[in-house]
Parts: sequence; structure tokens; C-alpha cells
Amino acid sequence: MKRKLLIRDLTLRDGQQSQFATRMTQKQIDRVLPYYKDAHFYACEVWGGAIPDSIMRYLNEDPWERLEKINAAIGNVSKLTALSRGRNLFGYNPYPEDVIEGFNRLAIKSGVHIMRIFDALNDINNMKSTIKYVKENGGIADCAVCYTVDPHFDYKERVKSFFSGKKIPDKIFTVDYFVDKAKQLEELGADIISIKDMAGLIPPSDAGEIIKRLKQEVKLPIDIHTHCTPGYGLAAVLKSIVNGVDIVDTVISNFAGGPAAPSFGLVQIFADKLDLDTGVNLDAVVRINRELKEIRLELAQFDENKLFPKDFAISNYTLPGEVDWMFDKAIEYAKEDKEDELIDVCQQIEKHFNFAPPDEIVKNAQIPGGMYTNMIAQLKQAGLEDMFNRVLELIPTVRLDSGLPPLVTPTSQIVGVQAVYCVISESKDEPMYKNTSTQFVNLVKGVYGKTPFPVDPDFREQIAGVREEMPYDTSKYQMQPNPTLPEFEDVKLAINEKEELLLELFPAVAANFLKRKREIEYKKMLAAIAAEEEAEQRRINEENEKYNALSDEEKEQMLTEGLYSSW
Repeated sequence: MKRKLLIRDLTLRDGQQSQFATRMTQKQIDRVLPYYKDAHFYACEVWGGAIPDSIMRYLNEDPWERLEKINAAIGNVSKLTALSRGRNLFGYNPYPEDVIEGFNRLAIKSGVHIMRIFDALNDINNMKSTIKYVKENGGIADCAVCYTVDPHFDYKERVKSFFSGKKIPDKIFTVDYFVDKAKQLEELGADIISIKDMAGLIPPSDAGEIIKRLKQEVKLPIDIHTHCTPGYGLAAVLKSIVNGVDIVDTVISNFAGGPAAPSFGLVQIFADKLDLDTGVNLDAVVRINRELKEIRLELAQFDENKLFPKDFAISNYTLPGEVDWMFDKAIEYAKEDKEDELIDVCQQIEKHFNFAPPDEIVKNAQIPGGMYTNMIAQLKQAGLEDMFNRVLELIPTVRLDSGLPPLVTPTSQIVGVQAVYCVISESKDEPMYKNTSTQFVNLVKGVYGKTPFPVDPDFREQIAGVREEMPYDTSKYQMQPNPTLPEFEDVKLAINEKEELLLELFPAVAANFLKRKREIEYKKMLAAIAAEEEAEQRRINEENEKYNALSDEEKEQMLTEGLYSSW
């Protein structure tokens, strides 16, 4: 019997978020759902991440309705997956237990089967309550360890560090680090372990070694998640497959590659050559991909890549000789641990199929693409675009000072913003940390959890005014107000628990969305009342006409018998 390779399709969440700023509308999603019902992916990631915020903010759509509609269409065929940042859910600060419980309970009730739980600091303590509530409500706890790399310090920085007394640590993010985190999560009740590389920075060597160790030391299904931005994605996935990974995250071709995850079609070809069974209906995938091309054209204003992959029917293909050998060579290199050759041939494969080339700046800087673009925008706003290289030089120092947080959402943005602040201060001959963001202060203070490397108490005192870690105190948490709206006859802004949670998790965006929703409902109610009054008036007019057409005797008889109700 063939070995199974399960596929988690990311197209409707991570795929469109990475490529098109999460602008897919419900109508566009509805067009592909019938094909997804036939596709039989093991799982489909459809919710969480930027979905709830973005669709309220930009599309005026209800996040809960999106989840429920997708569940009604395909929830009995593929497991639906959502993304959650543990105690932080979608924000920065940790939430109290009742908010965490309510979110996970209602998400599972609305259709989520698998909740992928991660923490930006890989602080296991921040994941405990979500694991508990997911499992209590019948969900599958997919616990992710965030992959990141150690900061690179050049010789000059190391010499400077030596004389300043600031210790540069030995390698922190080793294979042992990731395996130990996975073991802790297994003990807490995880059902799946994911290695989640949101920046696409995991090289094939690390991917292969981590997966190999996890398959030896953890008794749970293992998932690999990565992106293609720096050019490692496809090679890292192949290396994971030959080392026994159970689940691979992919995106359907027209939404794949570049800042998104590797293409399902390319992974399927490798599976065919390795005699692995993905269980996916390939005819359905071809139909989905065809519709996605039309949808991508509709989303052109959000498509920064604009490079469409070759039309390729994975359900019935014959590879031309000039590319067939590349797949064979890639498998050979993956099995023989020839990393450079593997990366090179996988990039040739992606080039042949017209996927986006590697982003060399992101690759060399070893930072996520979103972090890079955000820093560029900040520098432009300050008129300091020419200082970008200095920002890159400072990122390792800022990371080290703040406890070596992984470069994942949202800590990558916190570090990136602070590095820009430091350069702006330097440009004014001010101390490096003259200006700090609230989030950076909270990170150093310990509000977001325990960092992988201890923050120096002197630095914490300098930045946050305290020497000891100060975890977030949820007992002081203030629930968001839920006002009545006098302009809509004193209806509450949020009228049920789901809407109250939206208001709690996305205060400003949800408040605007819910107010628009109440206004639409109020106008519909007024229109319904007006229509009812109009219908009643028409009925009265019709009765009057009939009555007026009667003879005097008939009128008198009707009045006597009480049959004329209009008076």
C-alpha cells in the first residue's frame, strides 16, 4: 500500500493573504467551493490570520458568516483549519480566559476542525489555554513551533560586543530547540505538530533534520509549513517529504509561489515520482485552478507579483524532457543531502513553471518579506531610504537586546519598526533607543511572554523602567464597551456573543463594521414597515373602491352586518 502524504490547502486563507492582501470576497470564494467539495484535501485553511480583520475592514463582510458558509459547503469533506496566536489571539496583549474560551468554542461550533496554535515567542505557556479549550470543544489542536534563524553578527560587531561586555550568545535556534518545543507541546495534549516557517527562511537541511528528529522522537503527525519568498520553499518541502513528514502545506498554482507557499501541482509531481498517495482529486484541482486565474485577474490591483504560472493540468500531464530530469535530480539531491544542488534545481523547476523568482534581498537579510516592505515604507516616510542597509545592520542588535524574538508576526514587525526608530535617532545624533514603540517596550518588559534569550535587566530598566519581567496582568483587562445606538432605536452595537468577540478582538474595525451592519438592518426594518403600511393602504383603497361601487342598499346591508372593516 502506498504511503500517504496528506495535503493542507492554504489557498483560501494564507494563499490569498500572502498574494492579494486578503481581498477575496465571499462571492469569489463561493465560486470555487463546489470544486473544493470534490477535491478531498485532507484539510483547508480558511480562517484566522488576517481574514477576520480584513474582510470587515475592506469588504464589509462578517467573518463568522464566511466560516459558516465554507463549512456548509465543504466541512464534511475536508477538515477546516484556522490560525490563532494562543493567548494573544489576534492582538498583541494576552486576553483573559473567558475571551480565549469563547473564541475557540465559537470557532469550532462555526466550523473549525483544526485550530493551528502558535506563539510569536514560542512561549509554550502562551499556548496552554488555547490547547485546553480547543480540545474541550472537540477540536484538533495543531500546535506550531515557529521557525526562525539566529541573528548574524559580523566580525566588527562581535569585537565591539566583546569590549562593551554585551555577550553574543551561542546558537539558540538549533534543531534541538525546535524538537524540545515539540515535545513540550506533545505533553500538553497537541494532536499535530507543525513546523511553521512564516518567513520562508528554513533551508532544506534544517527542514530535513528537524522532520527526521520529530518522526523519531514525537508520536504525532508532523506538518511542514513554509513560503517561497527567499527561494527555499519547494526544496525544503521536498526534503521534509523524503524524511517522512505526514502533512504538507501547499497552495493551488495560480495563488502559489513568491510570498505564498509552494504550488500543490509541483508537490504532487514529487509525490507521483516517490509513489506517495495524496488522496486529492486532481480533476477538481484543475477546475479550482482555472477559476482562481479568473479571480486573480479580478484582484489585479492587489497583485504585486503579476507573474502567472504556466497553465498546467496536474490531472493529466506529461513532463517535457527538459524539466522531467529536474524533478528526478531534486529527489536524488534531497536523499543525498546535497543542499546547494537541491535548492538550485528546485528554483529551476519553479522558473520553468513561471513562478516568481527568489527575493534576494529577503534571502540575504534573513527577514520576512512583510517586515522588509514595512521598514522601507517607514524609511520613505522619514526621508531616509538610503539608510536601509544601516537598518539591516541594526536588526541583529535590536533582536538580541529584546531577547532574540523569532521573526514572525507580530514580533518581526516590532523589531523592524524599532530598528527604523534607532536609525532615525542616530540620524539626529540622539541615543540609539531615544524613541521606542509601545510594543517594543512591552516586549522587553515581558508583557507578551518569555523571550527565547533573557533580556538584560539593565536594558529592561532603561527601556521599560523595571528590572524584572512584568507579565501581562489579565485581571486588569477592561472589556470593550458595547454601547446602545440611539439612532437605531437603542439597539446594541453587538447583539450576540460572536459579535461581542469581534468587538473585543478588533475594537475599531469591528465597531465600524457592526455599526454599518446595524444601520443596514435598521433601514431594512424601516423599509419592511413602510412596505407593510403601503400594502395595508392598498388593501383599504381596494375595499373602498369595492364599497363605492355598491348600491345604497348593499352599502347599508354591509354596514348593518359589520362586513365593512375599513371604517
